[in-house]
Amino acid sequence: MFTGQWQSRATPLDAYKPYLDQRWLEGCTNAWKLWEELCEQGYPRGYNSVRDYVSRVLRGKPQPVGPPPPSARAVTRWILTHPDALSESDQLQLKAALANCPELTTLVEHVRSFAHMVIHLQGDHLPQWIESARATTDLTSLSRFAQHLERDLDAVTAGLTQPWNSGVVEGHINRINMLKRQMFGRAGFELLRKRVLLA
Repeated sequence: MFTGQWQSRATPLDAYKPYLDQRWLEGCTNAWKLWEELCEQGYPRGYNSVRDYVSRVLRGKPQPVGPPPPSARAVTRWILTHPDALSESDQLQLKAALANCPELTTLVEHVRSFAHMVIHLQGDHLPQWIESARATTDLTSLSRFAQHLERDLDAVTAGLTQPWNSGVVEGHINRINMLKRQMFGRAGFELLRKRVLLA
């Protein structure tokens, strides 16, 4: 008896429905993300109405067929890989990702300058890098990382300047821990000693 009596009632979401339809066709299917975008445009209501509209109306509409967006892991790998070592397709996909996200472009610049310091042992450039990273207010994780580097600045600078490192020692410690875990509860110290010394 009451079916459909609220169907034609005007709601505050009506003015934003064309935008939601357009974003859906562009490939944005996350209701929370769509609600955040509407809030930036002045939408006065909560998330539930947007979620209901997406689930009732938009879920049945077709979406454009195209390549899926890259995963966060893939983008991270592209950023952390030296540009000369990236394949041509990876370079094009990274370029497309950077075009859609200016914050990511800033992050790539900082990551590559830090990698240049590590590879070429330029620890004297670290204070300038930290100052530049802390100035990026839109990348809180990066500025927090730079802040943590300042806590032990002398050690980090030495690690980025001196040719020596503790990598060999850490490798031996890792190997001994692996042997201990393999033999836990099954063998004694004498066998462990032989495996460590004779390996």
